[in-house]
Amino acid sequence: MSPEYYIRLERGRATGPSPAIVEAIATVLRLDEDERAHWERLLAALAPEARKHRKVMVEDDVSTGIRVLLDSMDHLPAVVFNSRLDILAVNDLGRTLYTTVLDTEGPVNTARFMFLDEDAARELFPEWEQIANDTVSILRIEAGRNPDDPALIALIGQLSTRSQSFRTRWAAHDVKTHRAGEKTFRHPLIGEVTLPFENLTVSAARDQVLTVFTPQPGSPENDAIRLLASWNAHSPNTTKAEFSPDT
Repeated sequence: MSPEYYIRLERGRATGPSPAIVEAIATVLRLDEDERAHWERLLAALAPEARKHRKVMVEDDVSTGIRVLLDSMDHLPAVVFNSRLDILAVNDLGRTLYTTVLDTEGPVNTARFMFLDEDAARELFPEWEQIANDTVSILRIEAGRNPDDPALIALIGQLSTRSQSFRTRWAAHDVKTHRAGEKTFRHPLIGEVTLPFENLTVSAARDQVLTVFTPQPGSPENDAIRLLASWNAHSPNTTKAEFSPDT
């Protein structure tokens, strides 16, 4: 493979790289699973027929079934995100856990909160640096998967214009998919707590992920969530999972 061809490939101007070339580049660059999948999506998008069928609409309506599921989980915080990291729905505990994010002005988007309200984000998320890296890496995946989404284009443009922290991370071209893990919160009601979470893809809308925080029964983290639930039970302002970024 010539340097000229590789340059055209990087710039999206080459077509039809052979499987051998794709594999060789992935091996030389030591791409991990997420990076390899991203690389293959970018190459697939170079085909003329693929460009004709690009998906540009992200599903933002949360199904009735998912809302029923959210409302039934009164002991675990749960949040529904779309692929742009907008918060589409929450249950009572999810609302209380993410209250700082949900109280921001305009459409509720966790990436926008992370970088345009950075002081509040650093207060809520003690491990801000790692979460910021993950946030940008998830958006980079989505930009490769759905490059014509106007809302995503607007979001990335806004963040790039207004946040140096975002611009630096975006330029790194790191990629990462939604996966299970742990997230640390510094919450005004329960203090600092690290919660494990599972990400479940919503089958009726593949652009949506249901994140459920799952502390082990009997653990200090579970006790913290029970305290949060107790506070919710005595609060007159909590509501069921009726939140959307347009409200």
